[in-house]
Amino acid sequence: TTTTVGLADGLRKIGKSAVVALREPSLGPVFGIKGGAAGGGYAQVVPMENINLHFTGDFHAIGAANNLLAAMLDNHIQQGNSLGIDLRRITWRRAVDMNDRQLRNIVIGLGGKANGTPREDGFNITVASEIMAVLCLASDIKDLKERLSRIIVGYTYSGEPVTAGELKAQGAMAALLKDALKPNLVQTLEGTLAFV
Repeated sequence: TTTTVGLADGLRKIGKSAVVALREPSLGPVFGIKGGAAGGGYAQVVPMENINLHFTGDFHAIGAANNLLAAMLDNHIQQGNSLGIDLRRITWRRAVDMNDRQLRNIVIGLGGKANGTPREDGFNITVASEIMAVLCLASDIKDLKERLSRIIVGYTYSGEPVTAGELKAQGAMAALLKDALKPNLVQTLEGTLAFV
C-alpha cells in the first residue's frame, strides 16, 4: 500500500496523471500483527481509521451474501433436498471477516432434526471468498447476478455440480451486494485520488 500510494503521489509531483486503486483492508490483519492497509507515514490514504475499520460496509455485504447462500443451501437440504445434494460433497463454506482459526473447520446442524442435518463445514476469511472474486470481476448488476448464479456449492450423489442458480439465490445475493459494486473514492495525504 505504501509503495502504491508513494508511487502515485510521486508521479503527480512530476506532472503525470495518477490514481490509486487499493482493496479495502480486511479486519483480520487490521487486528493482527500485520496491521491496517491504508499506508503509512506520509504515504497513506485518508481517512485511515475509517478505511481500516469497516469503511463502507462492503465486506459486511460480501460476508452476508456468502452466508445467505450457505443458509439457503442448508435450508434446501432441510426441506427435502430435491436436488439430491451429497452432504459429503458440499464445497461452499461460510465467511467471517476475522482471523478465527477455531472456525476454520466445524460441525454444524447439531441439536436434533429441527436444527438441521449434522455435517462438516467451516469458515473462510471474507476476502478469500468466491463472492469477493465475483464482485471484483462483475461489470454491472446484471453481470453480477449471472456470475453469482454459476457458483458451484457442491455435488449431487451422481457427481453433478449444484449451483447457486439452482438454489435461486443469486437475486437475493445481488441485492445485498448492489452498493458494494459501486466504487469508493478517497484521497492520499497529498491529494491524489484513490479508489478503495
